[in-house]
Amino acid sequence: MDRRRFLATTPLIVTTAKGQAPLPRMGSGEHLYEATHDFLRPPPAMKFGNTHGIVVTADGRIVLCHTVHKTSESPDAVAIFDPSGAFIESWGADLRGGAHGLVLRREGSTEFLYHCDNVKGFVRKTTLKGEVLWILHAPLESGLYAKANEYRPSTLAFAPNGDFYIADGYGKFYIHHYDAKGRYVRSFGGSRAEMDRLKGRETGPGTTIWPHAIAVDTRGPRPLLMVGERGDNARVQYFSLDGKPLHVVKEGVRWPSTFDFRQGLLLMPDLKAVVTLFDANNRPLVQLGDGRQADGKTYEGLRAQDRAAFTPGKFVAPHAACFDAEGNILVAEWVEVGRVTRLRKVG
Repeated sequence: MDRRRFLATTPLIVTTAKGQAPLPRMGSGEHLYEATHDFLRPPPAMKFGNTHGIVVTADGRIVLCHTVHKTSESPDAVAIFDPSGAFIESWGADLRGGAHGLVLRREGSTEFLYHCDNVKGFVRKTTLKGEVLWILHAPLESGLYAKANEYRPSTLAFAPNGDFYIADGYGKFYIHHYDAKGRYVRSFGGSRAEMDRLKGRETGPGTTIWPHAIAVDTRGPRPLLMVGERGDNARVQYFSLDGKPLHVVKEGVRWPSTFDFRQGLLLMPDLKAVVTLFDANNRPLVQLGDGRQADGKTYEGLRAQDRAAFTPGKFVAPHAACFDAEGNILVAEWVEVGRVTRLRKVG
């Protein structure tokens, strides 16, 4: 059977439980999931804006960052929920409008959050309670920025030695490398100028355009940096940790949003209305909740509507996703009213 045809036509199965509304199922075989949309239950005063980032702590708490809806009484952009989706607490009003990338990292026995604000142009480290530990603004020492507001980071990734890489996903498209002490090392990838020069064509190896997703892949014999690109590149590009381009993955890739890993699997939420699982060799295994329409459109004309317009079992614009300890998946979507779906593993 042709793999691409299988991925595109995996059927939606609906199951019913006594006394409950039907829940859609998606996937197949050992990658079969039952979907609960709007799994997180914020308090009445909180209205989600675009739900941009999601992580799960070691004790199962779910941390969400969102832009905050214009009708929300609560200004907080970071909200924490228990494993059942019940609200615990919130903070981060100063991230309102720009809460974007969210990374959880364990350092010793303590977990920390790293936030990317793509509107105000900074990356910062906080505790799980929101205490700010440091802030990094535009790397002017790189010589690539005439002014700080040209820098609009999307997310970041850590290497095993503590070095980290920030993707300027909405600014000039470069990847910025820092050492474990937060000292600037180098920049590579980019740039907007190359995208504008080619006007609608894919750029060459080593360049990056709309580098939205970034992670360090430790599944192989050596850690490698992977960068998910959007626009005309629509690919995942691999680099050595010192910024040298290596190879590209395109099968099963539309517009990558973020990456997560579990037991050799790669999880990739894709803004073009699908969540894809890849094996250890980056071969696509299954595409979940594919909301691409017959005319090829995905979120266009849909993401700004109310949730009543969303089709159960279909994604609109997956922006972040992560595994929990049991292998379930949480998906946060770039929709104006916010939406987080829990995919409970049943296969």
